[in-house]
Amino acid sequence: MAAGKGPGAARGLLQRLDAGEVVVGDGSFLITLEKRSFVKVGCWTPEAVVEHPNAVRQLHMEFLRAGSNVMQTFTFSASEDIMESKWEAVNEAACDLAQDVANQGDALVAGSICQTSLYTRHRDETKIKKLFRSQIEVFVRKNVDFLIAEYFEHVEEAVWAVHVLRESGKPVAVSLCIGPAGDLHGVTPGECAVRLVEAGADVVGVNCRFGPSTSLETLALMKEGLRAKGLKAHLMVQALAFHTPDCGKGGFLDLPEYPFALEPRVATRWDIQKYAREAYNLGVRYIGGCCGFEPYHIRAIAEELAPERGFLPPASEKHGSWGSGLDMHTKPWIRARARREYWESLQPASGRPFCPALSKPDV
Repeated sequence: MAAGKGPGAARGLLQRLDAGEVVVGDGSFLITLEKRSFVKVGCWTPEAVVEHPNAVRQLHMEFLRAGSNVMQTFTFSASEDIMESKWEAVNEAACDLAQDVANQGDALVAGSICQTSLYTRHRDETKIKKLFRSQIEVFVRKNVDFLIAEYFEHVEEAVWAVHVLRESGKPVAVSLCIGPAGDLHGVTPGECAVRLVEAGADVVGVNCRFGPSTSLETLALMKEGLRAKGLKAHLMVQALAFHTPDCGKGGFLDLPEYPFALEPRVATRWDIQKYAREAYNLGVRYIGGCCGFEPYHIRAIAEELAPERGFLPPASEKHGSWGSGLDMHTKPWIRARARREYWESLQPASGRPFCPALSKPDV
């Protein structure tokens, strides 16, 4: 299968999803930028789009080459309540960078907002919607293809976001950072999905906070909730690239390793291929990643779903799927690893003799 562009050129998000195409999103990779020394850990404000635009552009390019066909603006926390006077310039620059890269491939641009810092202090719907509206005005002015409301702990605030996003007339996707236990008010994943769709969301799902398997478990509950109410929506998932089976309700934030010692939990490319296949089998057609995802993880999604997408990403020109490039190695036992069965069945070692298998969350 040759590498190249997908079949969705010049078609919008909903047209692609309605046709059953797989959309791969590059997500809010602020932790990836932090590891590259362009963002300071903490509020994860995306000042890099102004201070280091070439770094952001390069990361977008790597994800595009790896198979993403959505360039999500680096605007996580880029709202007035967190960034004060800088927020508008950051949003404008992020849109320009995403659009510049998207124009070099078969990609859409998604303008992205997230939960506010105000909701947990006071649930003032009017003030919070005003913050959303200000940020979205920039996205509309920059003519992004669709809008994403991501990383919401409380479905109530996410519903308010959907109300505002709908005003734009653009397709609306919304994802919660919740696990199987539901949002932080105890609303179940199924009920969360119902409320979001009834508010007008076109695409619903989960992102961040939990790893691949836990995220898909949550998404299955959301899908069942929609089915029970007779509602339909496209599904999306953008999991962490970290394994989190020991997380509590708060996700990886509560792990003692967060945020500086998560590397032992990083998913292999084969873990991500499994995640992509399981997501597809669940009926998810918007599949991507969030914190911890690197371009090779996105490439793993694109390669696993190449039969369904009808093409391989350009990055596959330099990559042997399932280790096929190893068949030229000088060592016979390494050549023997050039097969899917080997990598699918591998249980990789941590290499840390005193490392526990799981952690006890702090809360």
